[in-house]
Amino acid sequence: MTSVDAGEFRPRREPWWAIASIFVAGFVALCLLLASPLLIRAFLYQPFNSPSGSMKPTLLVGDYFYVSKYAYGYSRFSWPLSWPATLPPSARIWGATPARGDVVAFVVPKDNATVYVKRVVGLPGDRVQMKDGMLSINDIAVARERMEDLTGESACGGDARERVKRWRESLPNGGSYETLDCVDHGFLDNTNVFVVPPGRLFMLGDNRDNSTDSRMLSQVGYVPIENVIGRVAMIFFSLAGTDTSRPGRVRFERIGMRVK
Repeated sequence: MTSVDAGEFRPRREPWWAIASIFVAGFVALCLLLASPLLIRAFLYQPFNSPSGSMKPTLLVGDYFYVSKYAYGYSRFSWPLSWPATLPPSARIWGATPARGDVVAFVVPKDNATVYVKRVVGLPGDRVQMKDGMLSINDIAVARERMEDLTGESACGGDARERVKRWRESLPNGGSYETLDCVDHGFLDNTNVFVVPPGRLFMLGDNRDNSTDSRMLSQVGYVPIENVIGRVAMIFFSLAGTDTSRPGRVRFERIGMRVK
């Protein structure tokens, strides 16, 4: 066994800058930990919730979902900081045009403040029209097939036990989704032809008879691409409506659903 002379032992002293660097590294790590949720919300995914039934059955009242802010680039409505003065208001950073069928969150051009969530059906230059409740794009009717009626959700403002006609639409680019038809010969089942201007989009709600969308030119109309905040990506929480007799129910089956 090797003996050590205690008199010769000298404890090692760390230089002051090494100790300071440990505290700095810890402080930086703490700042990043606290700031990461804010950075994610500002640049990547922003949470929203669905207060109305205009997008049923895709989004239900009480759904909470993330919107991908980087999907189409950043505009003055999605950029978290002050918009650079060197860029025009209509510019987009890393901009991309949404595809037909995408569900997007956007700022209503009427007031540039209210946020709506709708489905993109018309791109710049498209001719969009509703004929007897059927969507027509560029003078071609969008294929649709009848599905089992929707029950258990008050989609048309009435009792939840009502039966609502449900259809599956399939766009030419392969996008497929469900829509609802509350009434035959509804107010917006037949429209004039809408020609989408350059730099604009045409939006529809999936609940066709219960949606304020681009068919109402004075309220929504054609949506500038720069007004798009991002693409609806995933439902992270869902709570069914409440009444006076029972508490709300968490819809566990909807948590984690991708929105298409």
